[in-house]
Parts: sequence; structure tokens; C-alpha cells
Amino acid sequence: MEELHDVQLTEIKPLLTEQNGRILQDFDCQEHDIETLHGVLHVTMRGIPKANRPVILSYHDIGLNHKSCFNSLFNYEDMQEITQHFSVIHVDAPGQQENSPPFPTGYQYPTMEELSEMLPSVLIHLQVKSVIGIGVGAGAYILSRLALNEPSLVEALVLINVDPCAKGWVDWATAKLSGWTSTLVDNIMSHHFSSDEITDNLEVVQTYRLHISQDINQDNLEMFYTAYNSRPELEMERPIPGLNEDTVTTLRCPALLVVGDTSPAVDAVVECNSRLNPTKATLLKMADCGGLPQVMQPGKLAEAFKYFVQGMGYMPTAGMTRLVRSRTHSSSSVGSAEGARGRSATEPQLEGATGATSPIPIHRLNATVVHTVELSC
Repeated sequence: MEELHDVQLTEIKPLLTEQNGRILQDFDCQEHDIETLHGVLHVTMRGIPKANRPVILSYHDIGLNHKSCFNSLFNYEDMQEITQHFSVIHVDAPGQQENSPPFPTGYQYPTMEELSEMLPSVLIHLQVKSVIGIGVGAGAYILSRLALNEPSLVEALVLINVDPCAKGWVDWATAKLSGWTSTLVDNIMSHHFSSDEITDNLEVVQTYRLHISQDINQDNLEMFYTAYNSRPELEMERPIPGLNEDTVTTLRCPALLVVGDTSPAVDAVVECNSRLNPTKATLLKMADCGGLPQVMQPGKLAEAFKYFVQGMGYMPTAGMTRLVRSRTHSSSSVGSAEGARGRSATEPQLEGATGATSPIPIHRLNATVVHTVELSC
């Protein structure tokens, strides 16, 4: 694959370059355009699926594609240690990949449900039996819906900035008014970055503003943006231990929820966590991090990802670095459902629980309840 040559995306080192300044690129990749129930999906595959191991499946957020969303993470040194053990499939939502032509007049963009229904065809075509999904924003929603509809295909999920809620009438009205006074790019920037981050992190914000406005077909982007804003609720409910664990609708696989402490998605991620089985879900709030933790803190996220897959029984001999050195406690326990439900929505406590899969044994910092995990390293 060729390097990213766009000036706006390569001139700022924290986004798409390693610490030594080398421009990131896709290595050992194969691109595929795969026909599905709801149209053609462009995917990029790194490596060859390994027997008896899932493939890592990534899905990006609105305003991004797989490169601008995930290159910083997947080309980070610690993450490359993980991808030595797993092949990777990067999915680009329809019309969002580099140099994508505009859709023909009258084209009906897939709904969010249909976008998730496209993924099994991709896995069949690439002869993949199961995946560990990693998604951001809209991509996290799509992968969650895949796990709800096809649980046998999804072994685990890493969900960054996931929002399980449909937009209500107030949200719809606000978006409508905003649409009269703000551009599509402004609305997407507000989705990714808080107002403080837009003010304080000018270089990164400007880089992504240029990418969103210049590198993605704007008509195609508006269709994806509209589909995401029209999403239905993810109908999930936290199970009650010993009562409805086998019948309630929720994610069955281990899930690692990630959000930056200044991200506009904090409340949504906490809400999603409240709907998951606490013995299978871990919620990480990353300190000094905004709306794009996979870009701004790839080292922390890669280390958390490594713990997560080790908790599933993969990579038992892989080395631990930053987080294991910072860990001064290793105890973990499961708190009561009442304690989880009683937390204030305005002062969310971020949960982590370990069950049989022991999802992620990370140092508990400033915890006020036994579920709380904060990643502050």
C-alpha cells in the first residue's frame, strides 16, 4: 500500500507518525470490495487468518476512514506486538474510503442496522470464523449490533465512545437548528471533540477539520452522518444475576468500553456500561485524553487491549510494559447491582469487573466503589 501523502494528515506527528517521525502506512495489506446484502463494502486485510484464533475487526467513526481513525493505534509498537498474533480486517463504511466516488443519484444509504448486516458477508468471503471487534463511535455501535444479532461471530468487543441511545426529539430539534447555523464539518467536529478540546488542542483539531472537509466525499459523508443520527436504540438490559442472565438482551461477549475523560461521549459510554453484564464488561476512562483516545493515547490503549486479549486466554507470553509497572494493586471483585445503578449520571463512576474471562486486571486508581477503574498513566 502507498503511504498517506496528504499534507494536512502527515505534518502533525501525534496523528499519523510514530515517535521516531516515520510516516505511518499500511503494511502487508490486501484490499477487497465485497458484495453484501446491502451493497459493496470496501475492506483492508492485514495478515492471514490464523487457525483457532479470531481476527481483529475494526470499524471507524463518522468523518473518518480506517486510516485516519486507526493508523496511529495499529502502527504503534505495542499494538504491532498484538497483530503478530492476529490478522486484522479494517472496514470502511460505504463511500468513506480514500478516493471514493460519489454515489449515483437516488442511492439509498444503508441504515445502521443494515451496515451491521453487511459484516457477516465480509467474514464469509474472507473465511473468518470469529472476530474481536474494535470500533469508535458509529463503528462501535455497528459492531455492538453485530454482536447482538450474531453472537457466535463476536468473541469480544473494544468499544470506544459508544452511544447505545437513539436521538430523542430534543436531540433531533437541536440537530435541526444546528444544521441551519453550522456546517456538516462543524457538527462532526462537535461529535469528536468537546468545546474545551476544540479550543485547547488547535493543531489536532485543525488537522482533523481539514481531513474531514477535504479528504472524504462530502455527499457520501452526509449520508453516513444522517444514518448514524437516525440510529435506533440498542435495546440492551443489564442482567440480574441468578434471575435472567440467560434470557435478557445484552452483549454476551467480554466488552472493554473506552472513553477519554474530556470526551463528549462520556455520558453515553457510562449509559452503555449500565446495560451490560458487569462480570463481562470493563469501562476505562483515560486521563488527559479527549475524543480520540486511539489517536492521542495509542500506547495506553494498546496496553489495555493487550491485557484484554490476555484475559481471553490469548498471547499468554506477551510482555507487559507501562501498565504492569504502574500497577500497585491487583485485586478485583464484583460489586453489587444496586451500587452500579445508584451512581449519579452527572458524576459517573467508571466500572470494571472481572468474571471467568478476567477481562482486564488494571490498577484501580481513586476508586470509590469496587467496580471503578480509571486508567491514569
